[in-house]
Amino acid sequence: MNDKRRVAITGVGVVTPAGNDVESMWARLNSARSCGAPITTFDASGFSTRIAAEVRGADALPLTGDRKLLKFGNRSHRFALVAAEQAMADAGVAPTARDRHRWGCVVGTGMMTVSFDELASVQANAAPEGELDAAKVLDEATSNDPMAFCRSQSTAGVSLLTKRFGIAGYASSVHTACASGGQAIGTALRAIRRGAVDRALAGGFDSMVSPVGLAGFCLLSAVSADNDAPERASRPFDATRNGFLLGEGAGFVVLEEWGAAVARGARIYAELAGDGNSLSSYRITDSHPSGDGPIQAMQRALRDAGAAPSDVDYLNAHGTSTPMNDRSEAAAAAVVFGADVGNVAVSSTKSVMGHLIAAAGAVEAVVCALAIQRSSLPPNANLRDVDPDCAHLDIVRDAPRERRVRVALSNSLGFGGSNSCLAFRHPDDTRALVEAGR
Repeated sequence: MNDKRRVAITGVGVVTPAGNDVESMWARLNSARSCGAPITTFDASGFSTRIAAEVRGADALPLTGDRKLLKFGNRSHRFALVAAEQAMADAGVAPTARDRHRWGCVVGTGMMTVSFDELASVQANAAPEGELDAAKVLDEATSNDPMAFCRSQSTAGVSLLTKRFGIAGYASSVHTACASGGQAIGTALRAIRRGAVDRALAGGFDSMVSPVGLAGFCLLSAVSADNDAPERASRPFDATRNGFLLGEGAGFVVLEEWGAAVARGARIYAELAGDGNSLSSYRITDSHPSGDGPIQAMQRALRDAGAAPSDVDYLNAHGTSTPMNDRSEAAAAAVVFGADVGNVAVSSTKSVMGHLIAAAGAVEAVVCALAIQRSSLPPNANLRDVDPDCAHLDIVRDAPRERRVRVALSNSLGFGGSNSCLAFRHPDDTRALVEAGR
């Protein structure tokens, strides 16, 4: 570790179905009450799945910055701006004219497309009989909104955030499905380590709770259709699980070079100590039953952090509640931790807030930072009958567990085989390592 700049997490912010700020989310996670409910943002009556975990009060989310930016953004961009503002305010530091080029911004983004409402407008105005009239597309103001094109770009989120905060250094947008948020934070970690920037705003945002998004997941048979019991639909590691609960939201962290954070007296949640990635092209929606892919990501994150498997006290599992994913991840944990697997506390916070897709890894990184800071592990909700293939895991159930966390891991396993694992270390342990010259 001597050749690496250490990186501190000094600010966190979230917008989630479990709450639109850190404290609200943390309380809901610890209550082990799922956010699953009937979809309200559109008429889902024609879908096999009619439930999701939605962000409540989205239109009333406070935005203290330039509100004109919203005309360039969609619903999920608002999530991103609000969560990022929380993280920046929490860190108590912001880019200035003097150092704005030493700030970076890396954003995990979902599948940005023209919205369903915009598509419906084109249909109504340019193809009322089912055949598209190109001339009408150009002539009809209601179906020709240039801002719709801007909003649909995968780089729109990072553009809005860098504009909002005056960030002028390294910037990138990551789109690797469910691994996006985690890989964005890992990318920012590496940018700070190699000296490209000293501080970074990093995270992810997404909302696929839409007719287009839900249709795709229904066709993939990836989402639970427990419409009569939405609060039970997300049940990671349970023997009766049958798909994930679609969610939405955003999570952001402020990262700083360790020495700079210490010098300014910043509150440090945790060291972001390691980043591991792999690609396992097995199936679009599943990891290999052996855990191949996730195994490499976890091992690489530990190696990058200079940590041993026996150092890990908490694993925030990807834990989507799909039959294959949970079984594969449990198999991967058995390989990575070996004889110590029973000593690692495990929970999937998707059991409460659903699967936030590109935002999932970022929000779960915030959860790991909070677990370290507060010595408290959020529970896995809705677990009644543990799948025998997952029984070797020490799953935190029903209520939070008090425990000092030396090292935490967060897994994000994306559709198509992109696997991300982040490693976090308790700041007191990092201070001891720094003092020892390690």
